[in-house]
Amino acid sequence: MGAESDPFFQAMKVGAQDEATKLGAELIWQGDPKEYSPATQIPVVDQVLAQKPDGLVLIPTDPDALQPSVTKAVDAGVIVANVDTRVTDLSKVLTFITGDNADGGAKAAEAIAGAIGYAEGGKYKVVVGLTSETATTNVARLEGFKAAVAAKFPGIEIVDVAYSQSKPEVANTNVNNWLTKYPDLNGIFAIDGTNGQGAAAALQAKGLTGKVALVGYDAYPDNVGLIKTGVFTALIAQDPATEARQAIDSLCTKLGGGDAAGIKAEVVIPNVVLDKNTTEADLKKYTYVA
Repeated sequence: MGAESDPFFQAMKVGAQDEATKLGAELIWQGDPKEYSPATQIPVVDQVLAQKPDGLVLIPTDPDALQPSVTKAVDAGVIVANVDTRVTDLSKVLTFITGDNADGGAKAAEAIAGAIGYAEGGKYKVVVGLTSETATTNVARLEGFKAAVAAKFPGIEIVDVAYSQSKPEVANTNVNNWLTKYPDLNGIFAIDGTNGQGAAAALQAKGLTGKVALVGYDAYPDNVGLIKTGVFTALIAQDPATEARQAIDSLCTKLGGGDAAGIKAEVVIPNVVLDKNTTEADLKKYTYVA
């Protein structure tokens, strides 16, 4: 994966290790510590493949750039499970497991509309912070967000988008630039956890908590805590640990000669919306554990 230190990927690692231990498999977990880029991920994949693993769980930073890595793995007899973001051609992977990203984007639109008090005839400005133009999860969330806005909230204008490469400090700069450029900004959709971190810090520093609606993605522990203080209106929580567990289980089933007929080509895991009305028990349940 890219940006291994991201709490989403750390939670995924916990799930993968738990399942590998349960099934008696050895897990080698590698990724660039901070960078979210195919330029840094491809050498990591090459290093992993040089160790001649039986199976590979791949979380590609770019659908086209990592496609040759899948081909290289399969040609070497390595079974590949694709998790979270996808490669362009899934025909060579055993299974693709991801969250319902388009639905998550739509849920974010609903949350922002509610937070800004959307009313027919009103005009509202929102911005979207993303990690990458090519990460398929980001693309699907943005598409879902735009579709919901167009269908239900035509008074909302998406005035800008910006990219952070999974770096909170870049996201923070992006948000500060927006706050200067759009002093009448109504809302921010932080399309993943690192963008949420950067946006939250910017709003708090400017004293804009509750004045600019912030809806984020990913239940990082710190971000979940900021629901209670009103910095986040809502967070769209994924289930990274389950994604990883299912990938490891599918690989071990296939490698162990089990019933591969039960392995689905594509698995979509639902999201959960966390907000001020979510119980403490559910906040704890869906917070990512590293």
